[in-house]
Formats: sequence, C-alpha cells, structure tokens
Amino acid sequence: MKLLKRYLFLLILISLIGCVGNMNPTGGNSTPDYPYFVTSKPLLVKKIMVPAGTVLTYEEQFFKSGEQNKLLSEKDLTDIRLPEGKLLNWGGVPISSINKFFNSEMRGFTVNADFNSLPEDKKTKFSKLWESCDSGLGITVKDIDDWSFNPKNIADVESCGVLYQRYFKDDAEQQEFLSEMHAALLDVK
Repeated sequence: MKLLKRYLFLLILISLIGCVGNMNPTGGNSTPDYPYFVTSKPLLVKKIMVPAGTVLTYEEQFFKSGEQNKLLSEKDLTDIRLPEGKLLNWGGVPISSINKFFNSEMRGFTVNADFNSLPEDKKTKFSKLWESCDSGLGITVKDIDDWSFNPKNIADVESCGVLYQRYFKDDAEQQEFLSEMHAALLDVK
C-alpha cells in the first residue's frame, strides 16, 4: 500500500510538472511570433497615412506568424511602428508608434512621442503636459478603427505614463491633470 501511494504521488507530481511546463508554449520568457507586415509604400492604416517601412503588427493568429507577404485585416491590428527617423504628427507632436490597448474591453490605444524632435517654438499646452509625463499617452476613442488625431473621435485621455491614470478615480490630482490634458488636446488646431 505504501509503495502504491508513492507511485501515485510520483504520477501526480510528474503530471503537474508536465502541465506547468506546457503553460507557456513559446518557452521561458519569450513572446509569441506575432504576424507582422512591413509596408513597401505609403498606406492608409486606421485613418493614418503611414510611410513605407512601417511595421504593422497583428493579434496572434492560427497558422500565421512572423513576417507576412500581404496586409492582414485592420481589425486585428495591434501596433503601428514607424521606421527609424520617420515620425508622424499626432496632435502637433512627433510620434514613433501607436499600440492598441492590451485590455480588449478598453477602446483605445497608446501613442508614443519623440519629444527630442519637437522644436521649442512648436510646443503647445497639450504637448508640454504630455512631455511632463515623459511616457506614452493612453487615449480612449469612440471609433476603434480611427487612430488618427481626430478630436471628435477622442473620448478621453486615459493615462499619461504610470504617474497619471484614470483608473485611480479617488486621486483628485491625477484626475484633474488628465482632464486638463484632455481639454488641451481638444484645443489643438
């Protein structure tokens, strides 16, 4: 009986180790090889004209991974990464990438700026507030298919880096800063 218990214990232990070992099919800390497409000419993507060389990354898909030879569906787009040295103007701020929120229940994206490319004389109240966070700007939108700078589509400023988050509803300072930033964003011409 004692021997049977040992074998049963070993069998359970081996099964558990096997399950845990298979929980991350990519192994260790690696990430899935998401499908992506590199544009060969300027294209309109999510209502933004992106230059040639832009990397478009998509959600993980069955039988698709790594570089693709054609565009995939825009509804599956998760990231737009511009080529080195080719920035876009988003609300008067040069940006290098846009990333859809990971949480699918949130309708929006994070915009990543390159403030080193913004001349002092082109700074606005909005860009100065954003630069003070020195991080990505989280934007919630009405239409998730429009990632352009369209104040009519922008519902709110959800976050500015880790310092300012709408999530912390009880922190009046954070809420006031994000509301001021949203108002300044709506004033950008």
